[in-house]
Amino acid sequence: MPSPSQDPSADAPSPGPELLGTRLRLLLSLLDDGVAAVHDHLGLEGVRPRYVPALRALAADGPSSIQELAAATAVTHSAASQTVAQLVREDLVTVGPGSDGRRRIASLTARAESLLPALDAEWRATAAAAAAFEAELSFPLSKLIGEALEALRRRPMHKRILDAAPLPTRHGH
Repeated sequence: MPSPSQDPSADAPSPGPELLGTRLRLLLSLLDDGVAAVHDHLGLEGVRPRYVPALRALAADGPSSIQELAAATAVTHSAASQTVAQLVREDLVTVGPGSDGRRRIASLTARAESLLPALDAEWRATAAAAAAFEAELSFPLSKLIGEALEALRRRPMHKRILDAAPLPTRHGH
């Protein structure tokens, strides 16, 4: 991917809100790619940026259910379940039955525990870099994201789209 200075569209006017999702995916990709490069630098093989909040939550709270991990990392149950499945494949987490047999409980492996000092250092450095990045912006991105999430909780995007203009409907639906 060309750097922003090499990107021919960098001099073009900013697109409007119709490309919001596309541009957010690009922003997330650039942020995640930066963290992933640091993971490579630190030798954290198999540790994707999206794994770190779950690993840190397990380190802080101990063995946890998928539901508890979802709450601790502010993601959906489905997203937490997918992340745990990936963590199991990377030998970072084991999953076993809970005391009642219905819930699955995730626990850190010895491999994950050995990576925690490097992950903690990366987390602190990333937080400092994120604060410096936000200082360059006209408005803190973290605050804007919080406001955007709250607005979508109040009124989901599909309702906003359907209210914006009449759309054709599928026959029979």
